Amino acid sequence: MDLAALISAKRFLGQEFLAWLWFKSDTSGGALSTVTFGDVELSFMHHMQLETGEGEFQEKVTCRGLKSQLQEARAGLVLGKKPEQVRMKVVIEGREWYFTLSGGLFEFRNVKIPKNLGLMTGAMDRSAAEGDMLLRLDALEEISRLVNELFTLFLRVRTSGDWDKEIRAIRDWITKPS
Repeated sequence: MDLAALISAKRFLGQEFLAWLWFKSDTSGGALSTVTFGDVELSFMHHMQLETGEGEFQEKVTCRGLKSQLQEARAGLVLGKKPEQVRMKVVIEGREWYFTLSGGLFEFRNVKIPKNLGLMTGAMDRSAAEGDMLLRLDALEEISRLVNELFTLFLRVRTSGDWDKEIRAIRDWITKPS
């Protein structure tokens, strides 16, 4: 199996991860506990793309809205649609990241790093500019490590004997009025 076919065959894991993460964040008030980062806040912003089908039969729907609380996206889950792209806000120790995450490829888009990193502003010399770049890269690496850790947590649950119980809880959450 070539790489493109393998990615296509396994993309459901990323989509299940996004649905699981949405469920976990929604049912825990946004608080998630991690080994490396401690308690983090995770919220799904008011933008989500769902998809269903494959190839020429693939359909995508984008749900947006400030007050919708993603109700249309939850209704899509009931119909078997899977989250493919979500806009998220993550807070680690008071620092906020905003980004869009693609489930199929784990691609980060439109990443906004925390504002309180201590970046220099205004006229800078070369070493200050290099320092700013390193701080920005470190912030990108940190959010990537967090998403990887959350995916590892998901895989542990997904491959455990508790997955059936988790699926029932997710189905109850999907059908519960928001």
